[in-house]
Amino acid sequence: MVVGDFPIEVDTLVIGSGPGGYVAAIRAAQLGQKVTIVEKEQMGGVCLNVGCIPSKALIEAGHRYHDAGNSDDMGISVEKVNLDFSKVQQWKQSVVEKLTGGVEGLLKGNEVDIVKGEAYFVDDTTVKIMDEKSSQTYKFENCIVATGSSPIELPKFKWSDKVMSSTGALGLKEVPDKMVVIGGGYIGIELGSAYANLGSEVTILEGMKQILPGFEKQMSQLVSKRLKNMGVEIKTEAFAQEMEETDSGVKITAEVKGKEETFEGNVLLVTVGRRPNTDELGLEQAGVELTEKGLVKIDKQCRTSVSNIYAIGDIVEGPALAHKASYEAKVAADAISGEKTEIDYTAIPEVVFSGPELAQVGLTEQAAKDEGYDVIASKFPFQANGRALSLNSSEGFMKMVTRKEDGLVLGVQIAGHNASDMISEACVAIEAGMTAEDLSLTIHAHPSLGEITMETAELALGMPIHVTK
Repeated sequence: MVVGDFPIEVDTLVIGSGPGGYVAAIRAAQLGQKVTIVEKEQMGGVCLNVGCIPSKALIEAGHRYHDAGNSDDMGISVEKVNLDFSKVQQWKQSVVEKLTGGVEGLLKGNEVDIVKGEAYFVDDTTVKIMDEKSSQTYKFENCIVATGSSPIELPKFKWSDKVMSSTGALGLKEVPDKMVVIGGGYIGIELGSAYANLGSEVTILEGMKQILPGFEKQMSQLVSKRLKNMGVEIKTEAFAQEMEETDSGVKITAEVKGKEETFEGNVLLVTVGRRPNTDELGLEQAGVELTEKGLVKIDKQCRTSVSNIYAIGDIVEGPALAHKASYEAKVAADAISGEKTEIDYTAIPEVVFSGPELAQVGLTEQAAKDEGYDVIASKFPFQANGRALSLNSSEGFMKMVTRKEDGLVLGVQIAGHNASDMISEACVAIEAGMTAEDLSLTIHAHPSLGEITMETAELALGMPIHVTK
């Protein structure tokens, strides 16, 4: 980086290159803005480097390994399945590198200037971008802050080579014989499942009454059942109290439903949430207001308390989801360009890549009732779908919540194979204000899992074909 006494002027400065930042930069450039994006670490942010993408690659490798040795009921037997975990990690990293390289190529293709370094606000139109050797001042007309979040470190469970966050768990050089996971949310369940499939003896400690507390009990129970069948020990209402590092790993003392228990593992994975990366940006220098939790306050166009500074992704209120950040990125870029746009989270999906997968969008049955709706809740089983049976993945269901008076789709919950892809049709239905009749009249390919959406809609209408009322 060249040291300059005079500031470099840009139309829009984007801080952070994750799924919020790089999307914001590209969209702003497409709308005619002169854009510079600054990243202090790796292009693609947490999601592409140490989050969404590598975790899903590891999860898929775990599924392949587990299925290779457990397909006898389909007439497929393998005497010995070998696992070369170093090659798994190499393959996972190759996926990451393809995507991060692709992001950089997309930014350059849209004529976005890329700057490596750490940004610090001087005032509401100026930042200093620093690297190890130098600094440069940038003046901006508008700025989009997309710095993401970091794993929360517990005071009694400090990071080490045996105590790790999701980042550390994704970079293990070998599959641990025993793994203890603190936190039964989506990160703990996804990584715990992946390592259980790869051969680890896994114990999960969750403080709530069920794992995945953000999902309905019936959905969570399906995941619990699968995990227990894999040999995973699940302890709910369990609160880790103390930790002792031993020669072979860690020893955890926890209070489980009021009684003290101990658990041992080679490694400890701590997944108790994430905190916004807002404390080292100098936002107070620019006058940007934060909440007590360190989140940035924004309006319906992602604008902060300072009119030319916008914030998106994990640093603002709402679930820490990559697709939420990307959505907000487009809203912010459009707003800067004068477009009439604002955020609407009505149809934002939530997905857990567990076994089986879980996905939901819109209102649950209880949430709809709490909002005063008179609803019909219709549940169609995967076992009544031909494609699910042919995939040997017939556990699970789709639940559709519709307004009784007109069949308006208010929410959909899916627990089953490929729920992460199936939920998209439900998102479109809710976003477009579609009814159960609209979905039932849409011709779906046969045989496909997509037919489950049509069948659930028909059930909501009281005219199911492949189940009885």
